[in-house]
Amino acid sequence: MIDLNFALLLLALTPLGAAAAPVQSLPKNASATSLVIARANVLSEDGTRWLANTDVVMEDGRIRAIGQDAEIPDGAVQIEGEGLWLTPGLIDLHSHLVLYPYDERSWNDQVLKESIELRTIRGVGSAGVSLRRGWTTLRELGTEGAGFADVALRDAIDQGLIQGPRILAVTRALVATGCYGPSGFAPNWDLPKGAQVADGPVGVRVAVREQIAAGADWIKVYADYRRKPGDPSTPTFSQEELNAICDEARSAGVSVSAHAVTAEAIRRAVLAGVATIEHGYEADATVLELMAKHGVALCPTLAANEAMCRYQGWEPGQPEPQRLTRARSMFKAALAAGVTIACGSDVGVFAHGQNAREIELMVEYGMTPGAALASATSVAAKVIDRPGLGRIAVGNEADLVLFGGDPLVDPSALWKVHAVISRGVEVDLNR
Repeated sequence: MIDLNFALLLLALTPLGAAAAPVQSLPKNASATSLVIARANVLSEDGTRWLANTDVVMEDGRIRAIGQDAEIPDGAVQIEGEGLWLTPGLIDLHSHLVLYPYDERSWNDQVLKESIELRTIRGVGSAGVSLRRGWTTLRELGTEGAGFADVALRDAIDQGLIQGPRILAVTRALVATGCYGPSGFAPNWDLPKGAQVADGPVGVRVAVREQIAAGADWIKVYADYRRKPGDPSTPTFSQEELNAICDEARSAGVSVSAHAVTAEAIRRAVLAGVATIEHGYEADATVLELMAKHGVALCPTLAANEAMCRYQGWEPGQPEPQRLTRARSMFKAALAAGVTIACGSDVGVFAHGQNAREIELMVEYGMTPGAALASATSVAAKVIDRPGLGRIAVGNEADLVLFGGDPLVDPSALWKVHAVISRGVEVDLNR
């Protein structure tokens, strides 16, 4: 394992079965702290094929060379990649590090009965597990009552204090009055909501400003939710309020994500200018076409949806619950409409480190394995506007994963992690 203070690395590629291609490289600045993955099958920059028997050289946290004949710096640490498959680090755009599976403890109990300190410490462990499973970037979509714990986790990881993925934090999320929070309690109790309550165009602008000032990289808004326990979701914020949220965030150079299940909430959120829709289970053809037209990505959270069915007693092999049938139908319709689909699993609802289940379900629901892998690499990187992530290319961030199978053929290969490189540093998988 390389020390966190070391600078690192660079990579080398060439097509399967082809003669050695010219080495791609940055200007040489070799050092004894370079890292090399040698002789691997390396995913091409366009993500469509493997470059056989290829070296990837990393230095100072970036990819410095890719090719069969890449020059290996003296003293470089080498990881053997022969017979293995190298992809960019995986990206999940919908995670909750301070939550854990609801069959272990309900959301209500986690929010109301566990301290922010305990939940943050739990998030440290979840971040480490996620990284060791190959998930090198997470968009943290709300701390669910844990304040700014995601900002603290992000900063601790960036400073090398703890092990974990790159984090994009949204802090508390925005909810309308009476439309979110612990359920089943008498109305006279003023309970923690798990998010920040804001109303009206002025009120939501103030909340966006507060969250960005506190360190939010993105803003999340609940565009719909249940009004009472047992009720169906309905739109919560008005078009004017959603417009104000997106306008204020845009002024600060920050994008907005919308929790939206119903077609009307999706429509309002897309027209307001959000960048992603989370869940989208009730999206109809009209709003899917609107999403495609406006370039709004869908994070379908299929794995969390499946987990909730399991918690309610369903088991694979039994007749599919309506909840799963609805999600499957929506996903197929989104594919047909040309909607951008990015990996967003809602991990935390189910166990951390199990994010690959989202990719498996995407394939099961009709996506090709290659497109599903791209949803967690190049597509996700584009959605969060991080061009240095999601592709194995000279000059890009050295976030890489070495697998014991071919994920362009079988997504189950994503469970066979042999090595993880984060910011040019090899992660200790046994930690």
